[in-house]
Amino acid sequence: AEVESDILRRVRTLLRELDGYHPACQCDRGMLRWTLHKKIDQNPSNSSILVRILVKELERAERGDFRHYIIPLLHTLMYTLIKAPCISDELCGRVYDFCKKLLTLPKPFCTIGLDYAIRLKMERTAPGTLYQRMVISEQSLKSDPYPYQEKIFIFADPELLSEAICNALVTDTEAARVSQSPRACMCYVILHAMQAALGEGCDISSLKASLQDMSPSDVEHWFQQVVVAVECVGNEVSADRGQHAARLEKIYHAILSSFQAGDAPLGGLQGTPLPNPNISFHLWTEDDQLWKELVLFIRPLSQSCEPDCLSQDLDNFEIQDIISDCECCEQTRFSVLSTDSGIERDLPVAVEEPFAPCSAETEQSRLHRKGGIKKKPSPLESMAFLQAGCNGPAVKSPAKLQRRPGITPEPAAPLQRLHTARIVLLGDDRILGRLAQAYHSLRKRETRRVFLTPRLNLQFYYIPVVTGQPNTLAVMDHTATGEEELCEVAGYLGRADPWYKSNINALCHMIPKLAAMPSSPSKHLVTDLFITDVIAYYVRMGIQPVCFQVYAVKVFFNDPAQEPAEDVFLTELRTQVQDSISHRELSMTKKKTTLDGPGIDLTVTYRKVVVSNRAKELAMSLRSTGLVMKAIPADEAEDLVCLNVNITEIVRINNLSGRSFSAVANRLKTCNIKIRSTEQRPFMVCLDKDSRRVYRNVIRVEVSPCLEPSYCLQKTRTMKFNLHETEDVGLVKYIPKSLLLPINTFAGVIQ
Repeated sequence: AEVESDILRRVRTLLRELDGYHPACQCDRGMLRWTLHKKIDQNPSNSSILVRILVKELERAERGDFRHYIIPLLHTLMYTLIKAPCISDELCGRVYDFCKKLLTLPKPFCTIGLDYAIRLKMERTAPGTLYQRMVISEQSLKSDPYPYQEKIFIFADPELLSEAICNALVTDTEAARVSQSPRACMCYVILHAMQAALGEGCDISSLKASLQDMSPSDVEHWFQQVVVAVECVGNEVSADRGQHAARLEKIYHAILSSFQAGDAPLGGLQGTPLPNPNISFHLWTEDDQLWKELVLFIRPLSQSCEPDCLSQDLDNFEIQDIISDCECCEQTRFSVLSTDSGIERDLPVAVEEPFAPCSAETEQSRLHRKGGIKKKPSPLESMAFLQAGCNGPAVKSPAKLQRRPGITPEPAAPLQRLHTARIVLLGDDRILGRLAQAYHSLRKRETRRVFLTPRLNLQFYYIPVVTGQPNTLAVMDHTATGEEELCEVAGYLGRADPWYKSNINALCHMIPKLAAMPSSPSKHLVTDLFITDVIAYYVRMGIQPVCFQVYAVKVFFNDPAQEPAEDVFLTELRTQVQDSISHRELSMTKKKTTLDGPGIDLTVTYRKVVVSNRAKELAMSLRSTGLVMKAIPADEAEDLVCLNVNITEIVRINNLSGRSFSAVANRLKTCNIKIRSTEQRPFMVCLDKDSRRVYRNVIRVEVSPCLEPSYCLQKTRTMKFNLHETEDVGLVKYIPKSLLLPINTFAGVIQ
């Protein structure tokens, strides 16, 4: 009763934090969930108590219409259930029934309820399945019944985060990566599966001792046996919990057959650690670094080579990709790699069909070539690197050249997305701007030459971190930039998802604070247990994306010989009048300022956003000192696919005392806008609040929602055959038109 009362008090405190009533310091938010789970980890036998309490609180929240409690409580419950050594079928059934009730609610409740209901149905049939699959995928353990692999990539911009923060994160991720060996993870899977199926009838101490005395090959053998037993039950339609327990009991006795357990009594339920996921930390120094890391993740280890050679060959592939990009403007076909050298002696020896005479026509159809010199290519040159790297179990190996007529190659097996890359971004809105650039480049690359899309499930996560030195907009004289200004995306996600605000936004201050702590054993204890655990909790339970529109911007310069620049942005575009350079321009500017006021004359053409979604083109001329386009709304209920444009207009006022000027804020909402300097005076453009992305000597800017590259390609193909067709027809109708950047949270957007 005392333990249950303490756990109930902690859960109620967690709910009060969601309402904002908890008196704890703002920078300590997020610790309550962590301490609750750590308390259960210290005494795993209390897992059933916590699950029962959470189920009661969920049912109470549903009856009282406290919907903002449901998703945080459900995530907390599922995370506890996955790590719990054994949960009764009756308790799992209550959670399953509650998840089915969520199907009658709007999104995201019905989406999360359906996902967890499917998982719970499988867990009830084969207890331990969720834990087993999580460990196998996160640790990339070899398993034919469940061949999925996951990896967490943490990207941080070294110019946005301090060296102390980067060093602290490198230390923590390395410690998390080397703390668990494949053998230990296999043992964890075996121990957890046995306890989940057999309950207190499992002698966990003897099982641990038996596994410790085994060789690595024997441990792997029994690991494969357990995985097959669990996965087979999960895939059988008529399987039940009893059959699963009987299968694992046979394996359990076989493992203990060579171990003398003695007459010691059973020790009861014991916790099995959930290993830290595979995390790698990367300082984002190259523009195409994200793509390279994803290619290396997909590529099988059996075809690995030296890092220097790999980097060089990826650069060679980049050159080939640029050539393909130039050809893509005129041709809309995909590139196909030919492994034929063009030399007759390099042709493979054809295997003749038995009892099939070679006719004269066949002899004449053979290719005859002159001798030549065959260039020995790099082992990873061009597409050969990618095609060789995708010959996995789900891909048919390339067939040899067919030189006989009438013989067609066998169709390749369909590709499966066996890999999941979870990209975690650390920083403020500026690193998300870099992510939008990299994602757009990746989608263009995949449109020209598909490789990652059919093989990789790509997930994005964002953890705000502010060092307290927002000086990157000094070139724009924007000194009022603060934490809220640099973390607009995090603020929006926190308003849309309270659980994200409670657990992830808390790291905005926690990570710099822990990095600034002096080196001591207590520091490593806190950082290893808190930061790594929160990141793991976020990527494991954050499954609901919030999609942000990426905007394309085309910049025209005052020099006619300079080509227009094309770029993308995610959060903000800011313009400001550029200082004059020459004396002639300076004198003309002073004269113009005296007559018409500060700023420059602009012509703004935009498409007004109306309720009926009908296009309404408007134009206006004004004098302005600058404008700001905000893509992130201040309210989570507003549309994400809309730009809030604030133009500082200079209005001339004539009165008795003379001529004066005042600044008036002109606000409008649009998705497409064009800005032109009528007097050809240049201005500056800054994207995503990043001083490294500033364009100077600009006289015109065009902004519109960025289109999905695959949509553009298919649209071009369709227009070749339907020159007068303006509407989307054929396959184009089913391709996403706009490029959206999905960032995962715990609940998505809760209306």
